[in-house]
Amino acid sequence: MLIKQYAKNNKTCKVTFEMPAETGLTSGALVGDFNAWDVTATPLKRRKNGALYATVSLPAGNSYRFRYRNEDGAWFNDWAADSYAVNEFGAEDSVVTV
Repeated sequence: MLIKQYAKNNKTCKVTFEMPAETGLTSGALVGDFNAWDVTATPLKRRKNGALYATVSLPAGNSYRFRYRNEDGAWFNDWAADSYAVNEFGAEDSVVTV
């Protein structure tokens, strides 16, 4: 799930990325263009309901590729992404547009 909150000046957007508890993920990271695909830069936090989430402030007027990575190194897309794009490895990345 993606929750977007634009700043009053519309220059930035705070995006909350969330993976529902039903996915079975217990820990992991949000990785993407906005953090140079660094698996340690944006760890996911756990909500009381078991969902994992991270909030990132992004410059508006752009699209960003992203994925979730679990503690075992497996990659996951967001079912509620704005779109999807094939990556250089032949898999799809989730895309958020702000």
